[in-house]
Amino acid sequence: MREAELLRVSLRIHGLTKETGRENKEAAPQQRYKDSPAMASGTALIYDDEMTSYKLLWDDPECDIEVPERLLSSYEQLKHYHLVERCIHVPVREGTEEEIMLVHSSEYLEVVKSTQTMNEEELRRVSENYDAVYFHPNTYRCAKLAVGATLQLVDSVMSGKVRNGMALVRPPGHHSQRNAANGFCVFNNVAIAAQYAKRRYGLQRILIVDWDVHHGQGVQYVFEEDPSVLYYSWHRYEHQQFWPLLRESDYDAVGQGKGKGFNLNVPWNKVGMGNSDYLAAFFHVLLPVAFEFVPELILVSSGYDSGIGDPEGQMNATPECFAHLTHFLMQLANGRLCAVLEGGYHLKSLSESVCMTVKTLLRDPLPQIAGEMAPCLSAIESIQNVRGAHKPYWKCLMYEEATPLHDLSTKSQQIMKAELIQTSTHPTAEQAVGTTKSDEAIKADRFLESHMKKILFPVPPVKTAAAIVSKADAHLLPVSVQVEMEMNAQELKTFVSAFDVELVKEEKALLSLQNVLAVLDKILKKKACNGIAESSVASVSITFALKHCFDFGLQRVLCIVVGDMDLELDLDDGKMLLMNICQKQQTEKTNSKYYISLNWKEDTEIKLVQSVAKALSGVSTPDFGAYTPASQENVLEIKRLRDQLQQEWKMLRCSVRNWVSGS
Repeated sequence: MREAELLRVSLRIHGLTKETGRENKEAAPQQRYKDSPAMASGTALIYDDEMTSYKLLWDDPECDIEVPERLLSSYEQLKHYHLVERCIHVPVREGTEEEIMLVHSSEYLEVVKSTQTMNEEELRRVSENYDAVYFHPNTYRCAKLAVGATLQLVDSVMSGKVRNGMALVRPPGHHSQRNAANGFCVFNNVAIAAQYAKRRYGLQRILIVDWDVHHGQGVQYVFEEDPSVLYYSWHRYEHQQFWPLLRESDYDAVGQGKGKGFNLNVPWNKVGMGNSDYLAAFFHVLLPVAFEFVPELILVSSGYDSGIGDPEGQMNATPECFAHLTHFLMQLANGRLCAVLEGGYHLKSLSESVCMTVKTLLRDPLPQIAGEMAPCLSAIESIQNVRGAHKPYWKCLMYEEATPLHDLSTKSQQIMKAELIQTSTHPTAEQAVGTTKSDEAIKADRFLESHMKKILFPVPPVKTAAAIVSKADAHLLPVSVQVEMEMNAQELKTFVSAFDVELVKEEKALLSLQNVLAVLDKILKKKACNGIAESSVASVSITFALKHCFDFGLQRVLCIVVGDMDLELDLDDGKMLLMNICQKQQTEKTNSKYYISLNWKEDTEIKLVQSVAKALSGVSTPDFGAYTPASQENVLEIKRLRDQLQQEWKMLRCSVRNWVSGS
């Protein structure tokens, strides 16, 4: 380890954090596209109000929640938060027939094209040939724009013009199939985009994440035999009682032929899933597999009917949950991420969730996520089943002990009630977005109005502050990093002497503390999002930094120490969670709820200052390279800790083994 140990001070307004990544010595696979996204910056936003020019022309309670206001309200809310002006505008174009036929048949294309000249009665007859679909004379034009907008986003990201982006499109796409419209969807925008990216840019690994509350069976059908596309979907399932009512939406539909293991279905067997359930599914299913898959591009089927207040999903995830989900995905594929709108039928929930997604793509600080972090039993059952079903296909799951469950807790409930069957059809537009909203919709509106005011805060003027002693290291910092001057010397001595009189006499220690506290002070006063400081006395600096945080009034601080370090800290009050990742076994200390020691035998990264500064400032996303599985020793150590701590920290649960009723 270098002589001057690095203390990374990173605070996202509410507490100290430290993110670590594994180092891979294997080079990333050779890519056939221009690999220059490390220097790409900016977020694309693609929108054209022409995609609001079609609507339902007759009474149909199954379809009348799919309205133009879905797009209009989302764009207006983006303008309200001044996000439109911060994004890079990319013009919309039509998708070509050749591009559409990357997924759809020419016969189906001709059917959709023919609707341009139909009268209302003819449109109704064509619509009745499909499940939960309506056509309008402008549908074909809008569907081509939706495809073209999605491909424009892919081109902008893959060419390096932007780092990431979102396409607000209508009609949605993930249900449509080769020969059929389905579930409001006409052309499968995201599936076409994946095929297009493979052809145009030679991509060999694309990750599609579908967080819409309905299963995107259209995407699954396209890629279920294709190992170049990893498809992940969570969806309301309720033991096949919720639309689209398909057996192949369950956890054991893992793909076919060469595509086995590349189809990940997380079925939700009850309503009311919330933030902790969604995060647990990411932590224990998607992210381990995705890091092993090493995608070159991420496409997100961004359906927000999985959010709170939506009449379709009846789930409880709040808008900031989608910010956190987006943030985790941005750590993959060198940050190349294209979010494409799918569902979402409660206008307030939809528009706020869209805004939280775009704010995260712009690399704004994440708000604190609401609610108790304790996934429910049904969510853990689904997670266990998916992990068990995919154990044969992924090295990250090879030591999984839990097997799929068949006697699920939700099966004992009367899921065939008449009211449940009613929820499997689409509610009316009046219930969802009309002037005579239901009590539940009004309640969700009021909650969201209050909730967003609580969680949102002004973005600090400085992204990353730094205090670096070494001129060589300072020279390596990204230009966007603001180098801080040290704290006032007298002010520092007064602060230190109140804690340790002798330390005031040590000039070297004082210099290190000046670095740390100058950056930390900036963060605590919300003048910077995060920071990095260099210290030659890291353990002392950490002690003082933590004291400064608590004196400032913070109630919860996460402190992660990488390396062998002796720290004497009081953890009894529960204000701090200390995790020490070290090579030397801490024999004199035992793990507890607030102290976790992980004996981890890995090499230390050499260019630590430069890498951490780039990650904090968002200049580039760390490239994890080709996947190298963790050693069995390290995996077993993590499993041991998880078993020991999961009763205290419920987000660690990924199986129902040792489940305590009511916990």
